[in-house]
Amino acid sequence: MKNQVAIIQTTLILSDRTLHFYTFSDCHLPTYRPEHQIKLWSLLTIQPGKEQPSMGFIKGVINLRNYKTEEEIAEIDKACIVTADMHLTAIRMVRPGMRECEVSAAIEAVANAHNYRVSFPTIATINGQTLHNHYHGNIIKKGDLFLLDAGAETEMGYAGDMSSTIPADSTFTPRQREIYDIQFACHEASVAALHPGIHFEEVYDISAQIIVEGLKDLGLMHGDAIEAVNEGAHALFYPHGLGHMMELDVHDMENLGEIYVGYDGQPKSTQFGRKSLRLARKLEPGFVHTIEPGIYFIPELIDQWKSE
Repeated sequence: MKNQVAIIQTTLILSDRTLHFYTFSDCHLPTYRPEHQIKLWSLLTIQPGKEQPSMGFIKGVINLRNYKTEEEIAEIDKACIVTADMHLTAIRMVRPGMRECEVSAAIEAVANAHNYRVSFPTIATINGQTLHNHYHGNIIKKGDLFLLDAGAETEMGYAGDMSSTIPADSTFTPRQREIYDIQFACHEASVAALHPGIHFEEVYDISAQIIVEGLKDLGLMHGDAIEAVNEGAHALFYPHGLGHMMELDVHDMENLGEIYVGYDGQPKSTQFGRKSLRLARKLEPGFVHTIEPGIYFIPELIDQWKSE
């Protein structure tokens, strides 16, 4: 058979013990965690960056894992139910005077109570304008908006991932509500647009156009929404993608490469905002992915764009 798989045994002597390491020639997947990669470089005396993963193996695993079975969808559903409970816990407890870490601890306890772990490091912050902010030391103040991005991972390793924006006070201010309603409309329209055969990048464009139209109504943007999105102007307020595949890893198969997982081998855009799309390919039955648009006011980015 062409490209038969050969098993190679490498024997290394470490002080008084022998370590046997097995790998598959021409059938190697990229390691997921950096510490594992460093360990393999050391054990196999491979120069960093010289390893050559098997593209055939990568694409085979992607094609296997992209299509979820009924049993897998049921397991993801379990993760999402507990994830929702985590967010409801935060909604009930967030109030001025609390520390962010108190909320983070409480929602992670919800996952732990089911013998689940968190599916990624929790984002629980009043500084949601800083993407992927894992610092939890701030005091929540009156008038703040609290961003929670968190998920549970089941005992089988299947992940949930949800985001919530919670007012520190009992209700949003009028301006906060206006922005939240635009984001909510964006989310609902994105979900309504989903169907097998549509490219996820088209759904992203829909979400971005709704944000532009909403911000135009508030006087924060001007011009034609479609043209603004094509030129990337929306990314001043929406600097990331719309969603990603989800399964055993919260960003499913991230180590195998976004080009193959989320783009089916097609090139990514280099445009700010659009280049952060983790998923753009045509949707098919069996795919599981997130929908998580956002509206951000990032002073540093606004100042940079003004200067340019």
